[in-house]
Order: sequence, then C-alpha cells, then structure tokens
Amino acid sequence: MATRLPVVVRDATPDDAEALVSLWRINAGAARDKGSEVLSPHVMWREPDIEEAATAIKMRVDDPTRRLLVAAVDDEVIGMLSGFLGTLTPIHLTRVMIVTELEVRPEWRRKLVASTLLSAAVHWAEEKNCDIVLTVSAAHSREPNRFLAKLGFGQVSTIRAAQVSMLRSRFASKATNSRDTGKLIAVRRTLRRRQIDSGI
Repeated sequence: MATRLPVVVRDATPDDAEALVSLWRINAGAARDKGSEVLSPHVMWREPDIEEAATAIKMRVDDPTRRLLVAAVDDEVIGMLSGFLGTLTPIHLTRVMIVTELEVRPEWRRKLVASTLLSAAVHWAEEKNCDIVLTVSAAHSREPNRFLAKLGFGQVSTIRAAQVSMLRSRFASKATNSRDTGKLIAVRRTLRRRQIDSGI
C-alpha cells in the first residue's frame, strides 16, 4: 500500500514564481474547459511571465500585512493561498483577513490540501487578532463554494469586476447620452438659431 506523502505548507519565495505561474495556467485552462470564460477570475488577468510573478511575490513577502502560502509535496508546489490583513468598512477597526486566492492543482483536490492551507491562514489570522476571515471565490465555481460553505463561510456580499478601459468607455457613453448633456446641446442649438435669425 502506497504511503501518502505529507503536505508541507510554507511561505512562498520568489523562487516559487515558475511553479505558481504553472499552477495559475493549469487552473485557468480547467476553468475554460468548463465553459466559464466570462465568469472566471482567470480571464480578468493575463498570464504573467516569471519575472513579473517573482516581483509580485517579493512584494507580498516584504509586506507584513500579506501572506502567500504554498502547499508542496516532495518539493512540488500543488497549491497556494494568498491573503491580507485589513479593515473592511471605513468606520470599524475590526481586523479581517481576506483570502483572495486559494488554488489547488486539479489532481490534488479533495485531498485536504485546501483545508491545510486555509488552516494555516486561520492560525495566522488568530495570531494577528483578526475577528473575521473573508474569502473570495468565483461565483460559478460550485466545488470551492461548497467547500467553503461546509467550513462555515456564509455569503455576505457579491464582488463584481470590470476592466478600467471598458468602464471608461461606458461612463463616456453615459455622459454623452445623459439628459443634462442633451439639454445643453438643445440650448446651444437654440442660441445658434437665434444668432442666425438676428443676423449676428
């Protein structure tokens, strides 16, 4: 009978950049295979190169309010968790830990890897006197959301995302088609007609 290799959870280092990009790529591909391109967070970001990933990891390592954990088996990275500490509302000092990424290689899912990562993150949250843990997960992802629900996470809000270029275009369009803009254009046309009629 094969012995299960122990899962080791440790802080990520810039040397993990290639492994984490590979993990991101695998999970992005799996999301697309399920036909969830529109809703998948992987679609909002392009695939980073190794240098960019290493720089981003170093920023997190150097920030005491952030934590990037990796789960490894026999030195192979099979999962990761990214979280940060902060406050959620502008009028409360209650500290929260927000888990923005919890990813596991498909072949290692349902083998307690996500639980092990999340347990380590919760331990860190306790050390930092956090009262609340928040997690972000794709709305369409049934399995991760069921996993979180079983642990006791309830849905308290909806996170929506949009690219800046698209929003800028939408707001420009709204401004052009707004009632105030329409009224302003009508007033200008009236003034022009009066000027023409008066011979100015």
